[in-house]
Amino acid sequence: LTAKAPSMQYGSMPIDNGHLIIEQADKKTFLQENIGARKFIRRYIGGEELLYGNPRWCLWLKDAQPTDIKKYSGIAERVRLNKNFRQGSKRANTVQLAATPSLFGEIRQPETTYLLLPKVSSSTRSYMPMGFMSPRMIASGSSLLVPNASLFDFGILQSHMHMAWMRYVCGRMKSDYQYSAQIVYNNFPWPQQLSAAQREIIETKAQAVLDARAAFSGSTLAQLYDPLTMPPALVKAHQALDAAVDAAYRADGGDKTYSSDAQRVAFLFRRYAALTSLV
Repeated sequence: LTAKAPSMQYGSMPIDNGHLIIEQADKKTFLQENIGARKFIRRYIGGEELLYGNPRWCLWLKDAQPTDIKKYSGIAERVRLNKNFRQGSKRANTVQLAATPSLFGEIRQPETTYLLLPKVSSSTRSYMPMGFMSPRMIASGSSLLVPNASLFDFGILQSHMHMAWMRYVCGRMKSDYQYSAQIVYNNFPWPQQLSAAQREIIETKAQAVLDARAAFSGSTLAQLYDPLTMPPALVKAHQALDAAVDAAYRADGGDKTYSSDAQRVAFLFRRYAALTSLV
């Protein structure tokens, strides 16, 4: 089997000056004043919310009828303010968006389960946390997402192999890692000589990582991946996943063992050179 990376994209951009976003502190009052409007409020999640669990919300009016918007004064007012904001913009594209003030300016929301990645992650973490999201959770522009990602995809991306590549080629925001689709993801060499059994093993180990996280559901991903507080069960689950991913790359010329990130990156660049020379 030849592994192929699924496409990665940015989350949706509201371009709304905050009028379509509902903060946690305002949600209760908004719902009290707009009884019945709950169906138009969705979780709004970006890198910060993924890592630290701070809930945010947004008005998602993609399927709303005109009567729905008129029915709820709080929704109608926010849509009106958004239209005024866009009309007053100096950017021609934003002014054009004033014609549809109830919608996000750029909609890229998947209709199926997707994998969410933060754009920025602390350099102290051995792994940059990422997770599967329901299509009802609206991914913000401060995140990257992979629609229809599989357990196998998650396993490769959460492996030490991919993390070594990410640390070497990614950008920086102060001392934090800044992940990007163009530089990090699109250039990463996925395993090419992959057996069905190896793929199944990676999927099993990837699920074990998710199960280890679920055992500590009261903790945020930031806490779970803090090097001082990372649970031993999660450490062991990642180590088992790393071993499975390493084995999958061995058929591509990878080493039996890796003593450093430098060794992993050297192998990956050899693979990158070999793959791109065939294009």
